[in-house]
Amino acid sequence: MTTNNLDTLQQLMVLTMEECGELIQRCSKCLRKDKYYDDKKLLEEVGDVYTMIELMHEFDIISWSDVEERVKVKRAKLKKWSNLVDG
Repeated sequence: MTTNNLDTLQQLMVLTMEECGELIQRCSKCLRKDKYYDDKKLLEEVGDVYTMIELMHEFDIISWSDVEERVKVKRAKLKKWSNLVDG
């Protein structure tokens, strides 16, 4: 299936999935190479995913206030289960 056969929202979802997949691959490469900082490709992939998230907002699929609430929930979970967020 090509994106030409999809409606606009379907294209948005497919492209978002593809961009997330590319970010996953880049994170894996960072792990394998033990290189986390100053990685141009990582920045590109994060930027691409962020663009797709912004487009979801522009198409009213998500709201920033709902995303901000979810961020609070996720940070609380991370405080409990990881050392990424200070308690």
